[in-house]
Amino acid sequence: MDTDAGGVDIAAFDLMNLPDDFVPRAYDYFRALREGSPVHRNSDGSFVLTRYDDLVQVYRDPEVWSSDKRVDFKPKFGDSPLYEHHTTSIVFRDPPDHTRIRKLFQAAFTRKALAALEPRIHSLVDGYLDTFADRREMEVVADFSFKLPVEVVCDMLGVPASDRALIREWALLILGALEPVLSPEQFQAGCTAVEDFKAYLRDRIRERKANPGGGRPGEILTALIEAEEDGEKLTEIELLHQCIFLLNAGHETSTNMISHGVHEMLRNPGQVARLHADPALIEGTVEEILRYQAPIQINNRRAVRDTRVGGVAMPAGSMVHLMIGAANHDPAQFPDPETFDIGRRPNRHLSFGLGIHICAGNSLGRIEGQIAFGKLFARFPTLRLEGPARLSKRVRFREVTELRVAI
Repeated sequence: MDTDAGGVDIAAFDLMNLPDDFVPRAYDYFRALREGSPVHRNSDGSFVLTRYDDLVQVYRDPEVWSSDKRVDFKPKFGDSPLYEHHTTSIVFRDPPDHTRIRKLFQAAFTRKALAALEPRIHSLVDGYLDTFADRREMEVVADFSFKLPVEVVCDMLGVPASDRALIREWALLILGALEPVLSPEQFQAGCTAVEDFKAYLRDRIRERKANPGGGRPGEILTALIEAEEDGEKLTEIELLHQCIFLLNAGHETSTNMISHGVHEMLRNPGQVARLHADPALIEGTVEEILRYQAPIQINNRRAVRDTRVGGVAMPAGSMVHLMIGAANHDPAQFPDPETFDIGRRPNRHLSFGLGIHICAGNSLGRIEGQIAFGKLFARFPTLRLEGPARLSKRVRFREVTELRVAI
């Protein structure tokens, strides 16, 4: 058996059949793979990559490494609504379609659009913290980390407050379908969620077309509807699926970032004290949280021609799984990587990806994190954990399901 000092078995490691202890011991597995099998072959012939430099190589070469998932998702999803969504979404498209859609999609993330959102983010955070001050205890996910990003992204697309619980349910079902293994029940629930989401968005789009000036500051649904580049506009199907993607990705990653950030800061009270002493460290705080607990743990690419990664030959058609959490803890890039250090410089983590597919909403996520953490730790210097974070069994997204804190 090929193991590290901690008893992690990497010879038998298979992303398609993960061991029961993978989620709680993910970083032990990542370290063992990085040291003993950095280009690791799965049972299905795909490769797991865990070194920082190998991920950077793949991210930076979209001509060799395709993000298009039509071939990969066909056996898994067939001709289903899930297939339609996950092959139309910008994140799973290659140039020239990716280039065209991203230019149109950027209307959501201009400096002007983000600046219009900042007062709303401050107001939302202040409201959540006022409630926390009254109760003196909080379940972070339900009361803070989920609420903030979902409110912001729903504001951006004009979703009324009464409908926002639906967004969370649909998002979990649609994004959950990206897990390596999917049950028939999960597949059907995900397909239904896509169809329900599309019907819901068609109503919102009709309303906005009838009343293009009726949104709140920072709303970008009208901008997406009207966006045009060289005479090209988003088709209806493209518009619907980019909106679903924005609503899903726009809150999922930020929710996980905020949940993990509260947990890691309170597990490291010395870092909280540093932030109190020097509030300018808030930017570094967000970056270190993103590095230390990447909200998205896995990206995938397929080789369009024969190539090599990490000294290993890979024929055209090879699939690689980019283990972001592993790369973010690679000591070759991050000295003393298991130490949580809000003053870490440089901190070129890969939590937002890299290259042409770098997360379009990375600036918004950083703004949300800086406002949320800055206000929380400034206002409640005696904040404490009531217990460890509970993690979901999902592996593509590192999700906290429950985290309780008190004053």
